[in-house]
Amino acid sequence: MREEDAMPTAARSDVRLTYDDFLRFPDDGKRHELIDGVHYVTASPGLGHQELLGRLYLAIGNFLVGRRHLGRVFLSPLDVVLSYYDVVEPDLLFVAGDQQDILTEANVQGPPALVVEILSPSTRRRDEGIKRKLFEEKGIREYWIVDPKGLRVTVFRRSVEGQFPRLMELAAGQALQLETTLLPGFALSIDELFASAL
Repeated sequence: MREEDAMPTAARSDVRLTYDDFLRFPDDGKRHELIDGVHYVTASPGLGHQELLGRLYLAIGNFLVGRRHLGRVFLSPLDVVLSYYDVVEPDLLFVAGDQQDILTEANVQGPPALVVEILSPSTRRRDEGIKRKLFEEKGIREYWIVDPKGLRVTVFRRSVEGQFPRLMELAAGQALQLETTLLPGFALSIDELFASAL
């Protein structure tokens, strides 16, 4: 994936695009997102990215079988409309049982409980910077950043005071489990998640 594929495309910094503009973007197989009215385009992900995403989706999806009351898990591409100027397509998202009203036929209208992004060279800065800040501002309860090169998962979790600190960093090779209070009883081995890279 080339760095320029993830660059903002707005011609002038004082022009903020809206959700109406977003609906007119081409259906070209690329990921289109708006963050504070700035248009970002990212090329299709590679095999390693998709393999990690598939493992996460299967782990959470299999866990939810028979536990539908906990919520639903979705893969990209799926638009998440956080505001008139903020529309993102996270790699994976979980909508908790108490927020099913944000699901529509076309998209998700509001902050999911959990958002997951898998880093790539062209998206790392955005995922770790402006997206993390956006998710904090818009009320995401938990944010996982999966780093395929560093073989680690960084977890940001909203505190009862409303802060969004980095709660933990789980690295492969240490027999650690990825768990979340959003999915009581769920556990995923970090070593198994990154098995093909170890």
